[in-house]
Amino acid sequence: MTMSGLEIGIALGSGVARGWAHIGVLRALQRAGITADIVCGTSMGALIGGIHLGGHLDELEEWARGLNKLRLTRLFDFQFGRGGLIAGRRILEIFHPELRERTIESLPRRFACVATELGTGHEVWLQKGNLVEAMRASYALPGIFSPVAIDGRWLLDGALVNPIPVSVCRAFGARLVIAVNLNTGAFGDGIVAVDEGLEQSEEQGLINGANEAPGASFLRQLFSRPNDEPSLLSVMASALNIMQDRLSRSRLAGEPPDVIIAPRLAHIGLLQFDRAAEAIAAGEEAAEQAVPAIEDALRRLQRRR
Repeated sequence: MTMSGLEIGIALGSGVARGWAHIGVLRALQRAGITADIVCGTSMGALIGGIHLGGHLDELEEWARGLNKLRLTRLFDFQFGRGGLIAGRRILEIFHPELRERTIESLPRRFACVATELGTGHEVWLQKGNLVEAMRASYALPGIFSPVAIDGRWLLDGALVNPIPVSVCRAFGARLVIAVNLNTGAFGDGIVAVDEGLEQSEEQGLINGANEAPGASFLRQLFSRPNDEPSLLSVMASALNIMQDRLSRSRLAGEPPDVIIAPRLAHIGLLQFDRAAEAIAAGEEAAEQAVPAIEDALRRLQRRR
């Protein structure tokens, strides 16, 4: 749906693995003829939004749907003493080579990533420069990924300050703002038990006989503990879950969007990236249900012009 002079903004919220739902949301809105002129994202919302505008969402979706626990462990290039447990070099390999050279300014529509400045806690809107570096800064989960240096500042995950960037869309001039909230009913499974995925697999060659996948023992220490004791990553994920939920409620109350799309995702843990198909389907369903509300809001705004 296009209306001359009436800019639509979409605020793609944070949610870690639940962020795959943004793919379904964008697909459903596209089918309904609703195109956002302004796309703003935080964390996984920044990743999906940037790749969408960069023209490579199809490839990302195919890759995400093919993820399983074993393939997921291959993305963990652990490091120590660098500000984060995961270096993130292997994750960079999922980006299409063309995207690595793109700038935000070259995208067909206005785009911004939200990040947090380390040390000051300032909210930073990344509106220019290398697209991949901006997305990396926006999803740099504290303790998991190292901060990213951009323009002399060390930046972390934008979910720490603005999980659903409605305010950014408004500042960019959007008359109608659609917010995608992935944290509704957020308290579900919490985290994936990666060790359950390290089963026998001769085909992939990750486990042979008594030999475990590389780093399997270390992964168990990070993801699971005996007697239901919280593991390191489950504590970090749960803390992020609580923070996102509380901050999202506060920001949405103070900066309400015109329409909220809220996929049902509580059953998907924050680090269960291998459940992309479920998250995408939930995003599609929620967006389809929201289409009448979006069309109604557009008609009302059009009458006021």
